[in-house]
Amino acid sequence: MPIHRWSRTHDAGWIYEAVRVLLTPIALFLYRCRGISAPNVPASGPVILAPNHFSNMDHFFAGVSIRRKIRFMAKSQLFFRNPVLTYIYRVGGVFPVRRGHHDEEAFITAHAILERGGCVLIYAEGGRSRTRRLGDAKPGVGRLALESGVPVVPVAIHGSHSVRAWKRLVFPKVTVQYGDPITFPRVEDPTREQQLEAARVVFDQVKSMYAALDERGRASVIKSVREGAAAAAAPRTEAHS
Repeated sequence: MPIHRWSRTHDAGWIYEAVRVLLTPIALFLYRCRGISAPNVPASGPVILAPNHFSNMDHFFAGVSIRRKIRFMAKSQLFFRNPVLTYIYRVGGVFPVRRGHHDEEAFITAHAILERGGCVLIYAEGGRSRTRRLGDAKPGVGRLALESGVPVVPVAIHGSHSVRAWKRLVFPKVTVQYGDPITFPRVEDPTREQQLEAARVVFDQVKSMYAALDERGRASVIKSVREGAAAAAAPRTEAHS
């Protein structure tokens, strides 16, 4: 497929930057989007982002607080409706995946992007949750992590389940927390059980961060993160004193 061939050899282009400029003010001011621990995403080199998924805005929310250009899979039906939209998706960093199929082309493209030092987002649940609750981990993110050996950053996106209420002028507060990177030993041909186990390890971290945001609120989580960072830095400070 031409879209896959292009995506494997090109970075996201001007469409990505244009969409970032357009949507960043919306995310920051209407949805009060705030990123926590964004430095956990490496500034360069291959990395996989693995968020939960409630809203079509989630990939934008995931990218607001980081400068990396995120490449992500989207359902293949989007690419055959209109040639103009297909161009926008392609140059905007999106590549297709046939959901419900064993789509090798999508994984070949994801690997090619990682081999070029890119950042690939793959939803840990495989698709969008239709409820207000987190779903179950699907093997896709585990497969990509094991086959590539690339670090995976768990990402909790909290508040986006209400984004679709914008027509009623309801704009929920969205928080995006980036967890510590997880690296798995590389496995050339992982079994489905291995893929699922790796995906569950990643998604357990997403669930833990999400639960803390849900139960304690954003301010409390930010305070805890700052206190943890200060405590980690204290021994180094004393060692140099």
